[in-house]
Amino acid sequence: MLEPQTLAIFLGAATLLLLVPGPNMLFVVSHGVHYGWRGGVAAALGIGLADLILTLLTAAGVTGLAAAWPPSFDLIRYCGAAYLLWMAYRSLRSVGPPAAAGCERAPLQAVVLRAMFNSLLNPKALLFFILFLPQFVVPGEGTLAGQLLLLGGLLTLLALVFHAALGLFGGGIGRALGGRERLGGLHRWGLAGVLGLLALRLVLMPRPG
Repeated sequence: MLEPQTLAIFLGAATLLLLVPGPNMLFVVSHGVHYGWRGGVAAALGIGLADLILTLLTAAGVTGLAAAWPPSFDLIRYCGAAYLLWMAYRSLRSVGPPAAAGCERAPLQAVVLRAMFNSLLNPKALLFFILFLPQFVVPGEGTLAGQLLLLGGLLTLLALVFHAALGLFGGGIGRALGGRERLGGLHRWGLAGVLGLLALRLVLMPRPG
């Protein structure tokens, strides 16, 4: 078990990091707007699954090995950018009112997997787990892997609650726009634009020093 002081500092730091606007925040809100609150929450669940996977890989030392191989950063980010562009293309190909038929056109399981792969294919997420979690490991308070699993689990739970709230918020925006025919057609273009910007961000992302 972690000391209460260490746990409080960790949760406070994690909360502050979550409040900083980032790609996951934009991804969840845009999917909430386009697919309704269920789509937003599904995106939050997908990010949570990715966080759990990264936690397990970090505790096992796999993420450290991947980060130590220089080409891995470019390989992951270019795969992520290609995946985001493919999702943008698919969103433009979709037809029908997004708010009304979004969940039928994109099953919630598909949204979960989409969010999970998007998060896993972001090299910044991998580096975050490598650099952030070990800072709160306390020598003598248990095994390294055990502490990393505990910290990663807490971070995943906190992020899931935060992103689910964002998904609900995005769903509310989607409902407000869904009743307006002129604005309703902007859902697909808005989602595609967000995904395209996230892809561009990955391509232009500098390598860590």
